[in-house]
Amino acid sequence: MENKWDIASDSLSQITVFSNPDNKPVTIYGHAEELKCVGVGTDAAVFQHLYAPSYAFKVYAEDKVSKIETEKNIYDKLDGTSYFPACFAANDRYLVLSYEEGITLFDCLLQGVHVPEQVVKDVEDAREHVREKGLNPRDMHLKNIILQNGRAKIIDVSEYIHPGNDFRWEHLKKGYQTYYHLIDGYAIPFWLIETVRKWYNQHQKRFASFDEFMRTVIRLTTFKSEKKTREHNKER
Repeated sequence: MENKWDIASDSLSQITVFSNPDNKPVTIYGHAEELKCVGVGTDAAVFQHLYAPSYAFKVYAEDKVSKIETEKNIYDKLDGTSYFPACFAANDRYLVLSYEEGITLFDCLLQGVHVPEQVVKDVEDAREHVREKGLNPRDMHLKNIILQNGRAKIIDVSEYIHPGNDFRWEHLKKGYQTYYHLIDGYAIPFWLIETVRKWYNQHQKRFASFDEFMRTVIRLTTFKSEKKTREHNKER
């Protein structure tokens, strides 16, 4: 019996994904009119099919396909909670997931879309659920969390079998609780978010603490905002 998502198989066969060094996003080769790329990561790219729009197809780079079975097992363990997509199937090239509407928290910052406190509470509850299933809730960042009807949906679970705490969520939560009110409702320039991201990846080397890192970010943001205001006043 054919599944509803099988209609995408021919189109997906025209796509090849390759990984890149230094943890850079994958490169996509090939083209299919019915496919739209809706996400790119370091191991895989995610596509939506015109005639199967309720599914997301996570196509792995050729040298990363060994991760497919592992990620499928993680989704199986998390089944039954609304905080994560559903995983319907896996083969030797891709996962078939539920397509999740909404925008990432990264895009919320770019567009000035308000992120309600309920999102933070949802992620906290989701993390507890992950732990109850014997997994490790790590690699939770702005591009892995979707704002969906005022609630959180977490869209990448691939790191949950790895040990250790990367503190990415803890730092995001602290930043939200302490500083988010300063930028809430403002569209943040892409260059600024990218600068902060790069600084964050180096913060243990460049800054004595996370608080010092955040104070530097706030000073940069304030300086740029004041400079823009002065330039605007001159034009008037």
